[in-house]
Formats: sequence, structure tokens, C-alpha cells
Amino acid sequence: MSSENERDCFAWAARDPSGVLSLYKFKRRTVGEDDVSLKITHCGICYADVIWTRNMHGDSKYPLVPGHEIVGIVKEIGSNVSRFKAGDRVGVGTYVNSCKECEYCNDRQEVNCVKGAVFTFNAIDVDGTITKGGYSSYIVVHERYCFRIPDDYPSALAAPLLCAGITVYNPMMRHGMNQPGKSLGVIGLGGLGHMAVKFGKAFGLKVTVFSTSISKKEEALRVLGADNFVVSSDQDQMKALSKSLDFIVDTASGDHPFDLYISLLKTAGVLVLVGFPSEVKFSPATLNRGMRTVSGSITGGTKMIQEMLDFCAAHKVYPKVEIIPIEYANKALERVVKRDVKYRFVIDIENSLK
Repeated sequence: MSSENERDCFAWAARDPSGVLSLYKFKRRTVGEDDVSLKITHCGICYADVIWTRNMHGDSKYPLVPGHEIVGIVKEIGSNVSRFKAGDRVGVGTYVNSCKECEYCNDRQEVNCVKGAVFTFNAIDVDGTITKGGYSSYIVVHERYCFRIPDDYPSALAAPLLCAGITVYNPMMRHGMNQPGKSLGVIGLGGLGHMAVKFGKAFGLKVTVFSTSISKKEEALRVLGADNFVVSSDQDQMKALSKSLDFIVDTASGDHPFDLYISLLKTAGVLVLVGFPSEVKFSPATLNRGMRTVSGSITGGTKMIQEMLDFCAAHKVYPKVEIIPIEYANKALERVVKRDVKYRFVIDIENSLK
């Protein structure tokens, strides 16, 4: 029987800044003694896939295979692997390597590795190869950066947790946003925002959603379970919430006024920014007078990611997804740009990538 690494890996890749994906065939690296090779069954679509397939940061390495919300089945393990066995369901998130010896790696916060975490696609791995992501038939990853998917948790729903989920869960835990009875504001109701609402409710918080679109009100209140919905352009609604929130999770990447939102925080309140607006600008007085904190965050370390997966399984926290075949990926990416998805696309790799 041939080793996993001896067969072709089939994928969909972008060849140039047009970002258009098409079928691509390549070889994965040899399975090392600490590696896990998994057959990919599902892969979520993230806005990061748009950024790098279209070379929006000017550093895309083509052919580029996107995808960093990966779930699959273990097919082969290296001789030193002890955490997984063939047949296990495993997740892979936004990074697949790090130095493993700096203070952050030692604290299982590998995403903050001093030498830089190696991202799941479009990065240079320690062996010099360019990483290729989850829009593919299988992947080889060091076991440290693999996560056990809890029993009975659907694979298609687990995929978005590995980026969208952990991106909001990590800072919420770091800043104590898991205290029942506290109040949480969520700015934006996309892939990240809807997970912040779900975690907030699971933590027992009173959740207020802020959106520019009144059309999202019923979804926020009736479907996601938020306690309050505010149209952010309505000055009266906004002023009525002055100094009322303990926490705010800001998922918006479009430019928006920070002073207004910071003024909604109670004394010592915390606003965590997980989106990427072009600038962050606010008056020092808005921050200083209320001893408020503005913090930033991206994804989380390996310990926190596994904790989040287990929490979601225990508390039945499920993202809302639209499952698609790989052939629909180009259309899906266009819809991501238009924000026309509730709330995460997940590619059924197993049944559509042949």
C-alpha cells in the first residue's frame, strides 16, 4: 500500500491576482515522524482566502491553494505521534508550525511565536516549501497543530471554529467575557460577529448587536438569540446605551467611529478589535476618563483552540453555515466580498473534490 505522501494531492488553486480558482495537482511533503496526514472532508471559507488569492497584500505566492478552516480524517501518522491514530477526526486552523521553543510557544500561544507562526497557506515552512491550504484532498501537518474534533460534533460545523470561532473566543476568554450577567456589545454580524453572539449567550451574557443594516434585526434577535439590536447610525439608540456595556467585541473591518462605541463602555470596560479597519482613531479622553481598555487580537494558541472545540461541543454552540461543493468556490468567494453569506461557507471537500 502506498504512503499518503506518494500520491497526488488534488486542489483548487489561484494562478494569478485574478483570484480565479481551478483544478491543480501537486505533491505534499513526506510524512515525518511527528506528522499527521489527514484526508480533508471539509474546509471553511474565510475572507483571508479572498485577500491572498487576489494578492491584496502584495505577497501572494502562486499557485496558491487557500483554506485554513480544515477538518479531516487521519490516514497516516509518523512514528512519534501519540495523540492521534488512523480514523480520528482532526482539525487544522490558521497556522501549521512555529519555533516550538520561545516563551509564547512554551505557553501554548504559538500564534504569537517570536519567530513567526507558519500560516496554513502562502507561507514558507521550515523545510522551505510553500504551504498550501485546505481547498485540497489531503494535508500533512505536525501533530502539535492538529486538534481533536469532539465526538458527535458535525465536521462541517467544526470547520469555521478553527478561524472564525477562535478569533472571538480567545480574546473573550482573555478579557473575562465569560461572566454570567455581564453585558456584551457585538459590532458587525458576519462570520465572526455571529460567533461572538453565540459565545456571549453560552457564557450567560446580555448581548446587544450593533449593525448598519436594520434587515439583520430579526436574525440577530430570533435566530441567534441576542437580547438587543441597535442600528448604529441611529444616534438616539446609541446615546441611550452610554456607559452601559461591560465588553464590546468589534468584528467590523470597515471604517467606523471608535469614540462613539468606546463611550458605550462602563468604567473599566473593554473593547476588543478583531477586524481590520484601515485606521483606528479615538480621543484619549474617551479612554482615560473611564479607565477603559482597547485591545487587539487575532486567532489563539493550540491550548485555547482545543478548549474552544470542547466548549462548543459541551454547550452545543454551532456556527451557521452554507455547505457548498468545490465547484462553487469561485462564486462563494464573490459572495464573501459582497457579504452575501449567513454566516460561513463550508466546502464539502470529501464529496466534491475528486
